[in-house]
Order: sequence, then structure tokens, then C-alpha cells
Amino acid sequence: MTSEMRSWVNAAAILLGLGLELGLGVGLTLPHAVSAASAECQREGTLGTSRVLAVDPKIYPRVGLKSFPDTLPLRDHEVVLTFDDGPSPPMTNRVLDALAKECVRATFFLVGQPASGRGALVQRIAAEGHTVGHHTYTHAHIPRLTPAQAVEEIDRGIAGDELALHGVSTTTPSTPFFRFPYFESTPAMLEFLQSRGIAVFGADLWAGDWNPVSPQQELKILTSRLEQDRKGIILLHDPQPRTVAMLPTFLRYLKQHGYKVVHIVPASTMNQPDDAAPPGVHAARD
Repeated sequence: MTSEMRSWVNAAAILLGLGLELGLGVGLTLPHAVSAASAECQREGTLGTSRVLAVDPKIYPRVGLKSFPDTLPLRDHEVVLTFDDGPSPPMTNRVLDALAKECVRATFFLVGQPASGRGALVQRIAAEGHTVGHHTYTHAHIPRLTPAQAVEEIDRGIAGDELALHGVSTTTPSTPFFRFPYFESTPAMLEFLQSRGIAVFGADLWAGDWNPVSPQQELKILTSRLEQDRKGIILLHDPQPRTVAMLPTFLRYLKQHGYKVVHIVPASTMNQPDDAAPPGVHAARD
């Protein structure tokens, strides 16, 4: 790295840190060459990560048009890559390899039970610059649980992820991003998570990679939907072999068709009491 590049990187880091400290709700945009998500990964010809988007749960408590009225403020031909249900070796490792080859940063919504026993893999996800979100402890159907059981399922998932990531079991997430399994939320749990300062992520589009399709079919579905929507939060599943096989080709497709990858990070971490009680049922967004 040249001295000029180092200067740009240092300046970018300062700007990003200032933006996060101030709790900016949306997008601190950095030049591609010095993006905080890609400054350490510069190889000519790669897709790369175009910018960092700092998401404040106070401003964006619920995003993803498949579940909610609002989504992230993405520009035309911008995508956010998200992966659910890991960590699951060796598939998650292969997903990380494909992302690293293209200098791309994504967000992984981890299931706490497998995560708690796979600390090295969880730490690899974070060490390679990806964002670690939360996806309950056992991937349970939240609406089938009592409110107390649902809170326990969510909190145990966060604690399992944090134990794997930092060696400390805590229900205060270092990254306050959460996704419901099957996108099955309840009004009470939505309000509970909002009260804890945790943003809930749906998605804008997906390929349905849980269905028995070939990697080629998955790619066709995903690219056709992306061409229609032209941007959005994309849902994939890193434990799925078909997605692992499809991913390198999809990343090349993004580059060839002028799409940009946006890396989401938390604008701030809200410190809430571990024993916060779930609020009453209330479907409307504040």
C-alpha cells in the first residue's frame, strides 16, 4: 500500500468512526478504494465492497420489503448480501472463501446453538470483516412460543453468538441486528426488540434456496428478481450446498452487470438491561 493510500485509509477510518460515534442513521459513503470494508482487500478485477452503510436501529427498527413497509436507503444497482442459518462447516467456510476472493463483505445472521460450539468459524467471519447478526438459538418458530419462551429463544441465541465471538455470554448484542426464522415475527417480539435497540431485518428479495433447485436454477431465479427490483437486501443461506455452488457465479454476475455491494454495520450499540420484559402487543410502528 502506498503512502497516499495509507493516508486515505486513515482518513476514512476517522470519518467512519466519527459517523458511528454520532449515531448517523444511514450511509457514511466512502470511496471504493478506501472503504472501511474493503481497504485491506484491494485486488484489481474484484467486485469489492463499494461503501459502508451505518444503520441506526432507532431510525430503521425494521427493514426489508418482504416483511415491512420500509427498507434500507439503497441506490439503484446496490445490494446488501445476507446469509442465514450458519455457521455450518464446511459450507460457511466455502462461502467465506468466495466472498474473500471478490473482496466482498456480507452480513451473517447466526443461529446461537451451532455458533456457540464453533467459535473459530464465527471469529473467522468477523475477522474477515463481515457483520455478525442474530437468528435465535434453535431456529424456532417464534409465534408457536409463549412470549417468555420467545424472549428466551432470542436471548439465548444472542448469548451463544456472543460467546463464540467474544468469549463472553451476554444478551446485549455487540451488533444489534436480528432476523426472525422464517420471517415469522409477532407484534410483541417486534416491540420487545425495538425496546432493546435491536434492528429487525427482513429481506427485499431471495431465490428460495431452501427449495430443491439446482445452482443454475437458483442463479436464474435470483438474477431475474434482481433485474426486476434493481436493488435490495438479498437473503441467502450459507449452509445450503446449492448456494455455495452458485455464489461465485452470482458475484461475477453482479460485477459484470454494474451492481455494487453495500456493507451494513451498526451505527451504535444500544446497551439495554438483559432482563427487559417484553412489552404488550402493538402492531403499529412508532
